[in-house]
Amino acid sequence: MNGTARKAVAEALATFLFVLSIIAAVNSGSVLTPLAIGFALAVLVYATGHISGAHLNPAVSVAVFIRGGLTVVDLIAYIVAQLVGAVLAALVSFAVWPAAAKAVEIDLGKAFVVELVFTLILAYVVLNVATSKDTDGNSFYGLAIGGVVFVGAAAVGSISGGGFNPAVALGLSVSGQFDWANLWLYVVAPIVGGAIAAVLFRVLNADDKVAA
Repeated sequence: MNGTARKAVAEALATFLFVLSIIAAVNSGSVLTPLAIGFALAVLVYATGHISGAHLNPAVSVAVFIRGGLTVVDLIAYIVAQLVGAVLAALVSFAVWPAAAKAVEIDLGKAFVVELVFTLILAYVVLNVATSKDTDGNSFYGLAIGGVVFVGAAAVGSISGGGFNPAVALGLSVSGQFDWANLWLYVVAPIVGGAIAAVLFRVLNADDKVAA
């Protein structure tokens, strides 16, 4: 297997494992849940980065596309794969944990702001540590990316539920942690945040262009 198919399968598998890890961490009720989620992303980024870039997040894929690092075909394949992986993870989770009894309650305005801002931070970090020519070949990118998610989950998870990722939000909607009525927020805010991050990256790195 090679090309777009290989990358899409890698994205689906890694997103599946990431969302399953999130559901497990949330169900554990541990105070270390944000740290567990951050480390889960970090190790999966290291495991999959050499194949697909390890986006595991439609908002990140959109940011990389705007940055010039993905073709339209790859963008579509990545997003479909991520969403499929997330839904499968939620369905598999029912073999171990029941659906959440109650979805996270959020203030839509505040949740929209923090989801946008922290996805912007996440995408901006990904673009700089995993796609920039100036950090090419570095060994810290996974920890940097996982670290952002840890900080976001710890800092504003109580406000929005800490999605920062439309695929994760879809998976958590299936498993009951997120309210289906709020899914639009977890799609729109992260995508806007990712797009802004890509524009900022291009403005600040005008000499750093890649061929998708």
